[in-house]
Amino acid sequence: MASSSSTYNVYIPDDIIPTAETKIKLADRILISPLVLGTAAWGDKKVWTWSEECDAKAKEAFDMSISKGINTFDTAEVYGNGESERSIARYKTNHPNAGDIVLATKFLPYPYRFSYPSSLINALRASLDRLQVDCVDLYQIHGPIHFRSIEVLADALAEAVKLGLTKTVGVSNYSTDEMIKMYDCLQKHGIQLASNQVEFSLLRRLPETSGLIAECHKRGIAVLGYSPLAMGRLTGKYSAANPPPSGRPFSNINMDELEPILETMRRIANKYNVSVSSVALNYVICKGVIPLGGARDAKQAEQNTGALGWRLTNEEIAELESYRFNPANAFWQRFWQHG
Repeated sequence: MASSSSTYNVYIPDDIIPTAETKIKLADRILISPLVLGTAAWGDKKVWTWSEECDAKAKEAFDMSISKGINTFDTAEVYGNGESERSIARYKTNHPNAGDIVLATKFLPYPYRFSYPSSLINALRASLDRLQVDCVDLYQIHGPIHFRSIEVLADALAEAVKLGLTKTVGVSNYSTDEMIKMYDCLQKHGIQLASNQVEFSLLRRLPETSGLIAECHKRGIAVLGYSPLAMGRLTGKYSAANPPPSGRPFSNINMDELEPILETMRRIANKYNVSVSSVALNYVICKGVIPLGGARDAKQAEQNTGALGWRLTNEEIAELESYRFNPANAFWQRFWQHG
């Protein structure tokens, strides 16, 4: 396997060792780092008990990520009711590498948002204001909960591109069929669908087993994997005696069931001299998915970057996949997660 600082379309080939210098091209327009920092926790007081102390630590996570070559940040208008976007704006102010930062945010198509393209354009302008930028690199539909058709949403995304408010557009939580429909609709505007963001981890492999990842790659669409650490369950931090705090629904599996795979991950982590988190993220990269690892402080951000510079062997991947899980999904997740 070769280590490379080259640029690859959509995902890193399986014979390449990812490094911080490796770049992935989306929609033939933007270059992102092989690991993206997810910022859903930033500003969230309800689930992640955000505070002034958290803000200072998140700034350190931001700085650490950039110092390690991770320059891509994923946020959304609803994260912390906009506070995640505002936090990023503060953190990048006067930052020496501000010009290299790649920003992705999302539009939540609430059913009451019925007037398009104005509902989407107005929301995007509000995000731009919070982020303190004139244009984002990637603007995504947050979930397939809209009452209007995919064609209507595609027209609105196309308008956002034509207005110069975003460089590329993507979707999140779309099924294979919904993703293909959005791709086809955007093609009529001469616009490439850049990405489909879905939950993907060792505990939720559905996007791969359903064929969604392969269908995305066939069309030049990147797959962004959120919750690659299963909301902390795959970090090695938690156990049956010390379970994660309540309110973390994705990949909601009892920690008793996870101990065997965590033991295997600890063994692999020791072999490569990395953290358990790094093993979980490297697995996602090996499956052709770009992981969105969250980080609330500099230590977590640094652990995430430990996923780079090496690659799981096929035998190690097979061993990790020998553990099978069936996460319990609430009704709202089935409504929300089609992909």
